[in-house]
Amino acid sequence: MSLTIEMPKRNSLPVDRRVQARQLTVILVALLSATSVLSLAWGASGMSLWGALVDLVAGRELSRLDSIVLFDIRLPRLCLGILVGASLAVSGAVMQGLFRNPLADPGIVGVSAGASLAAISAIVLGAFLPPAIRDLTGNYLVPVSAFFGGWGSTLILYRVSTRRGQTSVATMLLAGIALGALAGALSGILVYMADDNQLRDLTFWGMGSLAGATWTKVLAATPIVLAALAVAPFIARGLNGLALGEAAAGHIGISVQRVKNISILSVAAATGAAVAVAGGIGFIGIVVPHLLRLATGPDHHSLLPNAALLGASLLLAADMIARTVIAPAELPIGIVTAVLGAPVFLWILLKRHGAMDL
Repeated sequence: MSLTIEMPKRNSLPVDRRVQARQLTVILVALLSATSVLSLAWGASGMSLWGALVDLVAGRELSRLDSIVLFDIRLPRLCLGILVGASLAVSGAVMQGLFRNPLADPGIVGVSAGASLAAISAIVLGAFLPPAIRDLTGNYLVPVSAFFGGWGSTLILYRVSTRRGQTSVATMLLAGIALGALAGALSGILVYMADDNQLRDLTFWGMGSLAGATWTKVLAATPIVLAALAVAPFIARGLNGLALGEAAAGHIGISVQRVKNISILSVAAATGAAVAVAGGIGFIGIVVPHLLRLATGPDHHSLLPNAALLGASLLLAADMIARTVIAPAELPIGIVTAVLGAPVFLWILLKRHGAMDL
């Protein structure tokens, strides 16, 4: 009697998620590099990036038009797109891990609602401000207002949901819904008061755009976004532990309250800065973490950096579509992300849960 040992087929062997995540990181770095180059080369002006690069390498001076298009329009737009896309995607991944809910996104903490209300207030009521304040803020009244509006709403939510040093995630979720409804109502009153020019500004700001990208905005947003993203690796273990529940996470040595505090503040900073400089852009914070979890699993050690790379790439791709599909006019980027993101999100829900579980 012979004993036959059947070896498992290659396809049935368990996959090392860590190796898979590292491979995906390399792919995403290449994807971001490619979209960055295309973002610089692609536009309605007719400027040739390759010709400009050849001139720079050869030591020849660029024409004034090419220099303005490359260094004053496309390059700051590229940098701002990377910052905004990365901040929205990482914020979405952090919020989904914190709430243990795949439908959570940065808007759930009230940042978007508070930032939008403050920006609308600046657009509609800015003319009534003292001249000294208008002169001090200049063209940056709206983004500055949006940033502090996002921070203010986050502080309110944090105060409401924290008792005896413990933050209730459920209370924060419900308070965020209430604050969003209140901000929406107040925004509606301000929109009703706005004139035709203000309504146009409100419409385009609400749908999001990178058209107003400048080096000043890039320099203003960079330290805030980078500081918020820099803490992501330090909360990855905590977010992994929270997937087991708060009690279980505490038993394995995770400071649950500290993870909550850092997560909430980092999301508020990153999302507030993104909304301030680019307006309302949806679906990046929901779709990107979903796609990455399907590819490499829920480990936040790889999910958070990969979310930054993929979020930046997707936003740059959406921006290229927005500024070329009806050139020389330009679509708001929020329309493009909604058109592309909503079907993908529905597909993910159907694929993972089935129609009966939606």
